[in-house]
Amino acid sequence: MTSVFDVVAEPARRAILDLLIDGPHPVGELVRASGLSQPNTSRHLRVLREAGLVSRSADGQRRVYELHARGFTELERWLAPYRRLWQGSLDALERHLEEME
Repeated sequence: MTSVFDVVAEPARRAILDLLIDGPHPVGELVRASGLSQPNTSRHLRVLREAGLVSRSADGQRRVYELHARGFTELERWLAPYRRLWQGSLDALERHLEEME
């Protein structure tokens, strides 16, 4: 099985994930928005689905993809310790903005 990190390392897959962040999309919309061919889009969607990052449902003849939150758990766990780095910066920014008021 491929690591979720290997899966999201591919720029085209990250672009597809970015498109899906706003909600479910049929394959045809993902093809148009990504600029990839239909076979390439489908191949990347299969990899994303196998990694548990997206799920697929049928809407008549159309296949609709959406983000699958549980698939991001491994990424979330890895990122958790690094949140301290930017949390301190966000707290400092908040204090600075309050002082400016």
